[in-house]
Amino acid sequence: MVIILLIPFLFAELYLSLSVVEELGAGWSVLWIVGTIFVGIKLLRNSQYTIEGGMMNVSKGKLDIQSFQNASMAYLLGSILVIIPGILSDTFGVMALLYTLYLQFIAKVTPEKPNFNQKGDDDVIDVEIIDEYHSHNGNS
Repeated sequence: MVIILLIPFLFAELYLSLSVVEELGAGWSVLWIVGTIFVGIKLLRNSQYTIEGGMMNVSKGKLDIQSFQNASMAYLLGSILVIIPGILSDTFGVMALLYTLYLQFIAKVTPEKPNFNQKGDDDVIDVEIIDEYHSHNGNS
């Protein structure tokens, strides 16, 4: 099944890549391919920080676990697609990365949880004074 879907993708990728080479020239096309490979590798190297930031958003209640999983997978898939040479794979890679940004910063699925662990005034001491001397002497 994957092969059946992969063959039209490869033909479309080849057609678009050859069209871009024809329009821009071979030099600019090679520069584009090398540039996107470096960008994709840089994105993959920074993926641990992106995933860590997503986990912090989950712990703060800004992102639910399903959106975190979708954003992490879209980021990794987008990074890999940007590494693969070709116009179509770069386009899909950028779309996946934009989806990651959408999930991380725009689509707040769950509202922020209120923090009930906040401390109030640390200088206030709540006490009760019992006057035992006056109650024993009958001076109440």
